[in-house]
Amino acid sequence: VQLQASGGGLVQAGGSLSLSCAPSGRTFSSSTVGWFRQAPGKEREFVAAIRYNGGTTYYADSVKGRFTISGDSAKNTVYLQMNSLKPEDTAVYYCAAKLARSIILSQIRAQGSYDSWGQGTLVTVSS
Repeated sequence: VQLQASGGGLVQAGGSLSLSCAPSGRTFSSSTVGWFRQAPGKEREFVAAIRYNGGTTYYADSVKGRFTISGDSAKNTVYLQMNSLKPEDTAVYYCAAKLARSIILSQIRAQGSYDSWGQGTLVTVSS
């Protein structure tokens, strides 16, 4: 199942962007959905995740308090609201999902726990 990610762009430091992620032909119901990012020359890292049905959220320390992940069941979409953006947030952002399954807490930050991925959307934060 392919995930459609959108919303990236260029923003100045201190600004905001919102990313969206939706599955093609499936629902996010009962899924765990996450966002990861990969900066130039670096490995892909966990950003945030949400248990879609219950709404429990998890964040990397580097984005806690600035980013918010949320789900909209009416639109079958997960959002990543990014505020107070910093140049170090510049990266390609990927949404990922374990569809119709829950991921145990100890594995929720691991890329290998997710089996569906989006194509990535570029976020560039200028200083």
